[in-house]
Amino acid sequence: MYSEWIGRRVARIPKESGNLPADTTSFVGRKHDVARSRQLLGRTRLLTLTGPGGIGKSRLALQVAAQVRRSFPDGTWLADLAAVEKEELLEHAVLAALEPGHNMGRHPLAALTDFLHGKRLLLVLDNCEHLLHGCALLVHALLASAPGLHVLTTSRQALGVAGEHLLTVSPLSAPHPDDSGQVAAAGQSEALRLFADRAAATLGERAPSESGRAAALICHRLDGIPLAVELAAARMRVLTCEQILDRLDDRFALLTGGSRAALPRQQTMRAAVDWSYDLCEPREQLLWARLSVFPGSFDLEAVERVCTAEGLTAEEALDAVTGLVDKSVLNREGDHLYARYRMLETLRQYGREKLGERGEVEEVRRRHRDHYRSQVLLAEAEWFTGRQTKWFARLHEERANLRTALDFCLSHTGEARAGLEMAGALWSHRLGSGSLEEERHWLAQNLASDSTPSPARVKALWADGWLALLRGDTASAHARLAECHTLAESLGDLLAKAHAKQLEGLIGLFRDDFARAVPLLESALQQYRAHGDPGETWSTLFLLSLSCCLSADPRTVTLCEEGLALCETHDAQWSRAFSLWISGLRLWLTGDVEQAVSALQEGLGVARTTDNRLALAQCLEVLAWARAGGGHREEGAELLGAAQSVWYQVGATLPGVGRLLRHRTECEDLLLQALGHARFTARVRAGAAFTTEQAVARALGRPAPGPGAAQVSGSTLTPRETAVAQLVAQGLADKQIAAQLVISPRTAQGHVQRALAKLGFTSRTQIAVWIQEQMPQS
Repeated sequence: MYSEWIGRRVARIPKESGNLPADTTSFVGRKHDVARSRQLLGRTRLLTLTGPGGIGKSRLALQVAAQVRRSFPDGTWLADLAAVEKEELLEHAVLAALEPGHNMGRHPLAALTDFLHGKRLLLVLDNCEHLLHGCALLVHALLASAPGLHVLTTSRQALGVAGEHLLTVSPLSAPHPDDSGQVAAAGQSEALRLFADRAAATLGERAPSESGRAAALICHRLDGIPLAVELAAARMRVLTCEQILDRLDDRFALLTGGSRAALPRQQTMRAAVDWSYDLCEPREQLLWARLSVFPGSFDLEAVERVCTAEGLTAEEALDAVTGLVDKSVLNREGDHLYARYRMLETLRQYGREKLGERGEVEEVRRRHRDHYRSQVLLAEAEWFTGRQTKWFARLHEERANLRTALDFCLSHTGEARAGLEMAGALWSHRLGSGSLEEERHWLAQNLASDSTPSPARVKALWADGWLALLRGDTASAHARLAECHTLAESLGDLLAKAHAKQLEGLIGLFRDDFARAVPLLESALQQYRAHGDPGETWSTLFLLSLSCCLSADPRTVTLCEEGLALCETHDAQWSRAFSLWISGLRLWLTGDVEQAVSALQEGLGVARTTDNRLALAQCLEVLAWARAGGGHREEGAELLGAAQSVWYQVGATLPGVGRLLRHRTECEDLLLQALGHARFTARVRAGAAFTTEQAVARALGRPAPGPGAAQVSGSTLTPRETAVAQLVAQGLADKQIAAQLVISPRTAQGHVQRALAKLGFTSRTQIAVWIQEQMPQS
């Protein structure tokens, strides 16, 4: 009987406290999830922890239940529903967990109601997803009849009961060990701590004293899913971390051998995912398989374009996506204006297997390529418009999908021309994002795969010539120019000829050969204008302005103003940052330092808003020269360091053009003489360590926020005091804080007083202001 199974499964603690099992392994991480769950239990009577299989919902629920035990004088009770196969047995199972010796002759719901009458207790219903309807009806009935009852459930899908609060259980943090940005954002890897703990239990005295890079990569590639991490750690009995890592491409064969005491679906990763798949409706299963072609996040439009075909219409796609989100197969992310979805890599690999079984892999991958090719071409068409900045942001988000689409073109016969078109159209969107070398990689690969003369090839050669110059690779730029000229002439294409002339003029500009650069750029400008291409008209106008500026040509003012006006006419803000930079440079070269700084600061602000990192580097560079020349030596050195850092991130040579490089050298010499080698080096290093926000603040003459200032300010507070401070900032009184955190009012009052003392404040208002100013992300 189920009651006998419960009796064997649960290691009992005193009956008046409930029936929670004693821990047999350590609980790792999840401090925020535990604190948030306790907070929600103080606000609601029904909390559901949702998430995919193996994510750790059950373990989190038990941890939370154990921590809030004192708040429930009649105990915290567990009813594990994993082994209950039919809804008609549900009430009996819950009653058996609460009162094993109950009278079997009574109706179980009546017996449950009587048992709960007048009691204040927490009931944990674990593994509800396969009994969703029955659990919803039972919970609704019990909450209505027992005012002192609180219910904590775990399920891959919400119950859908009135008053239910949801908490999505995320994977453990598992940053890529080589990605400093991920490590800084996620902090210490919780998944790596779990892996090390379970590996130590597996290996005993043979466990390594430190977890290395391979172990961190294992955790990262397993998405931080606790079950997957634990199963991988169990393999340490026979494999090294490097061997496990090599076998993760077939993770479902590798991740087996879980606890024999667990249910079969909890013993292997495949069984856990099979359980989720079987809970989905046929259309949801089909969509799951087709979504596996997306390597990263995606939006609803992409789902409708790529995944709808036989078996799933565009009208049905939204409901199927909703079902997969509800069942924790998809995660919704993105801001409040633009929803995107993502699937954990383990679930994606499972979906890819199902797609292969259906024989649809190539068909769906081609639709994926076609969709993103159309997006890239549309972005190119709208490059010099008011949508410019939005397209930059969007294509940045779609990087993983664009890589997959480009790879499809390279790996399939007859698709090279599409790859050339995509790579050639994408190049300008790479300029400000710090991915010049990657764009050159795709251009080189696609140029090598299709040597057929075409306008697309001319454009790709022209784009790669541009990027080669920005990377300091003049030899490649000359080679691209030669072929570009030859092809343009053989094709007789006027736009291709304009591209070739512009590139040749750019090479002259980089060599300080302005006598050659200016007429070439003038000719290209005339051809672009005749073609009616405002984007290339502006870019050529920009290059011509720079050539005239550096050669003291009197036309510079008119050209700069024309370029700026063109940006404003078309609302092309990303390009406007470059136009403001050239205006600032011109003013600085003519000695109008005050107006130069004003224009450069405006350009810096626009570059920051549009995430144009190349223009950001240019503005910081010339501002450094201006501040250094104006006597602000330390600020000049810091801005020089900040500019160096951004140049490096972008992947461009600094500052790229010969005569500009001379001004950089003169600035360095001036600062070295004024500050001395030690102070100069220290200030440059300090500037190079600035975040983008700090660099912009310094350049605008504002106090630069210290790195991690918010964390430092609150570092003296304990996690509980920080939580209390956040609730104070929401205007809650001590009694309300106590209810939310499931603590006594006196304890809440003590936390408030200690927070005030540690922060040096005298009022709750000061705490609220501090939270708003110092901890915005909280």
